[in-house]
Amino acid sequence: MNQPHLLIQQLENYLVFLKTEKPSVSTANVGWHIQHSLLVIIKIIESIQQSDPLEYKWKFNVNRSIVFAMNGFPRGKAKAPESVQPEETITQETILQTMEKANKAIALLSDCAPNQYFNHPFFGKLNVKSTNKLFKIHTNHHIKIIKDIITYTP
Repeated sequence: MNQPHLLIQQLENYLVFLKTEKPSVSTANVGWHIQHSLLVIIKIIESIQQSDPLEYKWKFNVNRSIVFAMNGFPRGKAKAPESVQPEETITQETILQTMEKANKAIALLSDCAPNQYFNHPFFGKLNVKSTNKLFKIHTNHHIKIIKDIITYTP
């Protein structure tokens, strides 16, 4: 099984904490972080599918280089675009439906040409390989937040 599917399985493990909140960690609850992570995967893959691989050309990007080398990014430095912010009331059912869409999108990603790409606002054009790395970094970023939300500290 490939990496993005494993990331979705990890997110699924936190469904039992769906409504858990800890404002000192995040203004959003666990369900929001799960749903957001899934929407990112879906929207990026949709963008990749529509791209022309002939238009891709690797370019050095200092932000991408730092984030990819660190395998993470700092919290609270960026705001999620509206297109990947959960809109509806988040329930277990809506998350499971989104997980199904994300898994289908990942299956479609394997049919994409290696140089089909997503144009990230800070990192520039990311081909399929770089996008998979971004999925890992981004999802793990939110999993760390989820873990901090559900961790009990008296």
